[in-house]
Amino acid sequence: MRLRDIPFTAWIGIAGILLAFFCAIFAPWIAPHGETEIVGNVWQPPDGQFVFGTDNLGRDILSRLIYGARTTLLVALAATIISFSLGVILSFTAATSRGLIDQVLSRFNDLMMSIPTLIFALVVLAVLPQNLIVLILVMAILDSTRVYRLGRAVALDVAVMEFVEAAKLRGEGRLWIIFREILPNTLSPLLAEFGLRFAFSILFLSTLSFLGLGIQPPAADWGGMVKDNKDGIIFGISAALVPGAAIAILAICVNMVVDWLMKRTSSLKGGRGDA
Repeated sequence: MRLRDIPFTAWIGIAGILLAFFCAIFAPWIAPHGETEIVGNVWQPPDGQFVFGTDNLGRDILSRLIYGARTTLLVALAATIISFSLGVILSFTAATSRGLIDQVLSRFNDLMMSIPTLIFALVVLAVLPQNLIVLILVMAILDSTRVYRLGRAVALDVAVMEFVEAAKLRGEGRLWIIFREILPNTLSPLLAEFGLRFAFSILFLSTLSFLGLGIQPPAADWGGMVKDNKDGIIFGISAALVPGAAIAILAICVNMVVDWLMKRTSSLKGGRGDA
């Protein structure tokens, strides 16, 4: 793959993602004010001092937006990595084992997917302690069912190919076949799906925070910022629109990159040979 082959829309998406991660990593150094510091009046309009104005408690929206990037990206990325690790391992195990193991894992996955994701998450989070670890695990487990479905589908296509059969005849173990034969040849479509799952995790986390069961105050979170300032919309205050726009823009940037990856991987050949 050459840099000049990357389309302009993908570059825009990459730039937006890098900007969000830059804010997340260097938040304490680039934010004008502290995450919870009250620096002005309630819902103060944008001016020379506050670029996006202040929120419902008089905190700088720009500063909380920068700190919110750290929380939002950390939770969404951690949940996506865990869900992919769990979903890929289980789906590849099912595809290579077949028989009873495949049936048990697939039927359990179908059962989990039949439960509405948001309702299930709300019930579980309302019962369990509200902390980041529980939130990440709940999001990851629910999202792993979608990863399992895709992983099993692509793994079944590769598992019947001649080089996999040759590895079995050589006496290679299941882990060798999964990580050395199947995974490299399914990596491209899985990377595209990783981007989609990451975007979904951002939106899902923002939804949970808006409903009060995601990131808990006073920590900054884009979904929680929308919740805190939603009443200002009635009075023409734009404080809730800024974090809402940040969520939308980041999701669009991720989708731009994913669209480019999906166009490059219309077949499974991109996993091992074509790059």
